[in-house]
Amino acid sequence: MPEVPRSFVPAAGRDWLLPLYDPLLRLMGVDRIRAILIDQASPQPGDRVLDLGCGTGSLAIQLRALHPEVVVSGLDPDSKALARARRKGDRSGSEIEWHQGYADALPFPDGSFDRVVSSLVFHHLPPDVVRKAIPEIRRVLRPGGMLSVLDFGAAGHGVVSALLSRVASHQHGEEDVAVELLAMMEEADLVEVEVRSASWTLFGELFLTTGKVPRQVA
Repeated sequence: MPEVPRSFVPAAGRDWLLPLYDPLLRLMGVDRIRAILIDQASPQPGDRVLDLGCGTGSLAIQLRALHPEVVVSGLDPDSKALARARRKGDRSGSEIEWHQGYADALPFPDGSFDRVVSSLVFHHLPPDVVRKAIPEIRRVLRPGGMLSVLDFGAAGHGVVSALLSRVASHQHGEEDVAVELLAMMEEADLVEVEVRSASWTLFGELFLTTGKVPRQVA
């Protein structure tokens, strides 16, 4: 039987906002902030890197430009965003593998990647999906591999937080996404798990949450 399509929050929160997504992120200075994520992930020559929730492909393309010696894949459930990502990748001459799929059901074999990076994705995902996604990410990471997530904290109260909840489709309310991720990474037996502030934006503070898969014991 054909697979039943699943619901998801589009990259821009609403389909009609997709053409405005990249200009809005540039206005927020996200290219500079993404560079912090890429630097922290520190991919090595020959590494395979997955951009989880790649949206319109900006992070994957930026990563490939900074590290042309790594193999980059992008995954997102949004076919419209992926079409835009492919066009942008072709224009930039970036060799990137684009895949359609979901964070909690990754279409890759065990140990496929050395790094998984994600930018401004997890606040879109309901907590129950995040809880399933973290073990999936651990599954596709090789021993010694690392997960690096850049995302907002809690939506909370106030005008700016209300904007985050409405415009950015924040699914976690007053629950802090970074704290949730920290706990879920530890539950999935990732090690060296930590969270730190990365930057402030119009919609609130961004945090960088990271964890590693233990290396195999010789």
